[in-house]
Amino acid sequence: MAKSSSFTDVSSGGEYFYFADGGYTASGSGKLIDVLNPVDGSVLGRTQAIIRRELDAVIESAWRQFPCWRDTPLRERAELLHRAARIMEREADALADILCDEIAKPLKSAREEIVRTAEIFDFTAEDALRLEGETKFSDVFAQQKRDKISLSYRVPLGVVLAIGPFNYPFNLTGTKIAPALAGGNACIVKPPSAGAMTCLYFGAILREAGLPPGVLSIVTGKGEEIGDYIVSHPGISMIAFTGSSSTARRIASKASMVPLLFELGGKDAALVLPDADLELTASQIVSGAFSYSGQRCTAVKRVLVFEDNAHALVERITALASKLAVGPPRGNPVISALISPAQCGYVQGLIDDALEKGATLLCGNRREGNVLHPTVLDHVTTDMRVAWEEPFGPVLPVMRVKSLAEAIDISNRSEYGLQGSIFTGDINSAINIAMQLDVGTVQINSKTQRGPDHFPFMGTKSSGLGTQGTRYSIEAMTRMKSIVLNLSEKGKVELACSAG
Repeated sequence: MAKSSSFTDVSSGGEYFYFADGGYTASGSGKLIDVLNPVDGSVLGRTQAIIRRELDAVIESAWRQFPCWRDTPLRERAELLHRAARIMEREADALADILCDEIAKPLKSAREEIVRTAEIFDFTAEDALRLEGETKFSDVFAQQKRDKISLSYRVPLGVVLAIGPFNYPFNLTGTKIAPALAGGNACIVKPPSAGAMTCLYFGAILREAGLPPGVLSIVTGKGEEIGDYIVSHPGISMIAFTGSSSTARRIASKASMVPLLFELGGKDAALVLPDADLELTASQIVSGAFSYSGQRCTAVKRVLVFEDNAHALVERITALASKLAVGPPRGNPVISALISPAQCGYVQGLIDDALEKGATLLCGNRREGNVLHPTVLDHVTTDMRVAWEEPFGPVLPVMRVKSLAEAIDISNRSEYGLQGSIFTGDINSAINIAMQLDVGTVQINSKTQRGPDHFPFMGTKSSGLGTQGTRYSIEAMTRMKSIVLNLSEKGKVELACSAG
């Protein structure tokens, strides 16, 4: 990375430092964590494995700085986020270069992730300025006089813990940092092991933007040392997490009584009705299923299609999937290496199980290192693992259904409930079906996807807790507080009311 003057202390000789009290420092543990290139397994860099007493110091520092940041005028907090956004845009190429290597994200998509995060910072700053409280009078109840007034407004929670995922480590960490800071909180970031190097630059970005030391910290470490410790720490006021449902359950079981905001996995189904535009449908499904090698919580993860037009749809999907570019991430392919050999093996296991139980292979099922070629499976049935388990890889199962009731039942039987898609030319049918799907969001005639980022984003069941989106995230990271004015009779004038 061609470092700007404010970024020179983030790393040295491939060693990345953690960010605390406005500066980067090495851990006293002397231990480092290797960050591996998903393409060839080479070591890209090493991050610090901090220990618990260092984490304690970070949390103490956050609480020391919290009152001053809380009392900083909202307009000043918003302006700081705007300045941070401009720095992200300035450094987008350099940050994308690191992100591309770190998680095998196509270079073009990596740059888009940085720029999108800058836009989120801008919009979060503006949404923060538009938050309003409310005033209520007491006399709406029959036994109450008009002698009390409630003035309600939002206040920060304290110290927010932000834990991002490997697949969008910069963006989905930024969606937590921006609302936390806009709401007046201090924020501690625990990046994913893969993606940590890029995340560490948030410290330098916000420091240059003018954030006071201690308001933001970024800590890296091993789960067995600081994982359970940080989520159960009494100094943490709220946890915002994006990742797997299994990890979320562990966090929830360890966390004390603090608010949780979880964005988790999905098994998003595309329901294709007989009157769907098959060209549009196939294009949207392939894009939704295979972009970034299928490593997206909102990826299309199964297709439910009526027998009558299944063949025509499958033919189109297979033709498009077979033409997807596969290769190293710097070549901007659709399909590149999965994040790890273990993940590659897991996806391969789902494919093997389906084929053993009678699924039809239409394309793919070819592996080169950590690269799995886009795989389409037809005639997938409910006894196959791939019908229910989230692959997080480039495999698309097609399930043929005989009725709308069957399609809705299969969609809703999933443990997940993130999103779903309905493809049809009948808007009435689409809305009626959408209201029967047990998911957070239903896309009509489009692939499942997150955004625009001011839209509400949420999941049901094992797909999440709470609602995200610029304004919704600020609300989740703040709480209502009321001041009640108890009025006396002083100054009150009794008016005689005419009877007619």
